Amino acid sequence: MNFDLVLGLLGGLALFLYGMQMMSNGLEDAAGNRMKKILERLTSNRLLGVAVGAGITAVIQSSSATTVMVVGFVNSGMMTLRQAVWIIMGANIGTTITGQLIALDVGMLAPLFAFIGVAMIVFLKNPKLHPIGKILAGLGVLFIGMGMMSDAMHPLRENEAFVSLMTQFSNPLLGILAGAVFTAIIQSSSASIGILQALATAGVIGLPSAVYVLFGQNIGTCITAVLASIGTNRAAKRTTLIHLLFNVVGTTVFVLGCQILPVTDWVASITPGAVDAQIANMHTIFNITTTLLLLPTGTLLAKAAERLLPDRAEDRPAALTALGDDFTMKGLSLGSHAVHTDLLSQEIGRMVTLAGENMNRAFDAVLDGTPKTMAEIDKTEAVIDGMNKEISQYISKILVHNNSGKNVADIEQYFLITGNAERIGDHAQNIAEYTRVMEDKGIAFSEGARHEISEMARITGDALHRAMHPTEDKTAWMADVVTVEQEIDKMTETYRERHLERMREGKCSEEACILYSELLTDFERIGDHILNIAQAYAKIGFTQ
Repeated sequence: MNFDLVLGLLGGLALFLYGMQMMSNGLEDAAGNRMKKILERLTSNRLLGVAVGAGITAVIQSSSATTVMVVGFVNSGMMTLRQAVWIIMGANIGTTITGQLIALDVGMLAPLFAFIGVAMIVFLKNPKLHPIGKILAGLGVLFIGMGMMSDAMHPLRENEAFVSLMTQFSNPLLGILAGAVFTAIIQSSSASIGILQALATAGVIGLPSAVYVLFGQNIGTCITAVLASIGTNRAAKRTTLIHLLFNVVGTTVFVLGCQILPVTDWVASITPGAVDAQIANMHTIFNITTTLLLLPTGTLLAKAAERLLPDRAEDRPAALTALGDDFTMKGLSLGSHAVHTDLLSQEIGRMVTLAGENMNRAFDAVLDGTPKTMAEIDKTEAVIDGMNKEISQYISKILVHNNSGKNVADIEQYFLITGNAERIGDHAQNIAEYTRVMEDKGIAFSEGARHEISEMARITGDALHRAMHPTEDKTAWMADVVTVEQEIDKMTETYRERHLERMREGKCSEEACILYSELLTDFERIGDHILNIAQAYAKIGFTQ
């Protein structure tokens, strides 16, 4: 094997993988959130679930990405294990589209696709068209890489050592092992099957040996979901196990079928003389047949996964308690960014809620005049600060993997929400700290000041609730939040004037006047941060 051949193979593989990633990222930028919503809502019926899984996987060109999404939904409690079964079955069908595209042999048009796509990205100013450019450019680069690999592999037909190695894959166990290991390494069954088609087209491997490698590739593709399930709850791990069981059962059935029946000859007769199409057809038949076999017993797959991975007392609840586990970051793959934004939405919503709870506790503590809830407030504030750090690190890691598209713009807004929630927590703690001074120095607010503090607690709680629960009419909702924030500003101004009047009349002590003035500043700042949160949610089309 000479150096030019190796360079050709590596260069072709690099272009193939990069083209697939570019195409998938473009598809996700165009429809990532819509795909997520479809997965969330249309999974109650098993046939509909299979159709949705197949359709979305055909669009994003990655069964691994769809499975990672499903793992995320199960981990966060938005989808049951039974619903996940149908999506996974459909994902295995949808992933066969890449092989069929390769078998169509549109390589002659690949440079044209690449040129049109790059031209759209470089010359068109409308950012909404850039994802389409990515899709076309990625498709073109993918086929150019495929052609490079096929050309580089032609000399291998004359290499006796390599041909001898390929013939070893007629042994089912060796073929399955080779396919599983290679696919696990590159984490893409579509890419590894494309390489297998290139080998077959070059005449290096025949269909009788290629089928076993193909079956192993279906098992190897589970590695991405396995990585994504690290650090998740038990239900999410079971989802990954179902994906693995599906492909293991399918492989077992088809290996026995190929040994007993002329399955390979029958598939070859569909497209004689086109071995790449034969591999694509076998891949499609494998996944459709396995789905039809297991569709009536999908709930048994879920039960088997529950038996193999039983509940443990120490397992955490379905909802995420922190992003510090780097959930799915270890398995970050094509098409999975929609899941990350969904998880951020949940966790940041929890963070804002905790900040609001501390805000309410702080106002209550001031009205009581005692710091008896201070320990609980301090503990919650520590949680808020920890979440702020974890979420910020999580966002940074997402942006390293993907720095363009609508999902990234949404993630940037989530980052702003996090900062504002953390500041609300700080102001709540400031307010609560005043109770320690009040107790130490025997300070008490006048009845007028106490009534005003009660109104502050009421309107800030109402404002935060409104900011977190937008209505269908987003314009009216945003105007409502702005109105409440302006009311907070007016109240601050009015209460300062009343405060000065009480000072002139000698109705409050010097220490009480200072504390109340500082409390008004915290009150006004909280209103500003609540408005910032609502504005950020409006930009990402947030729905609670």
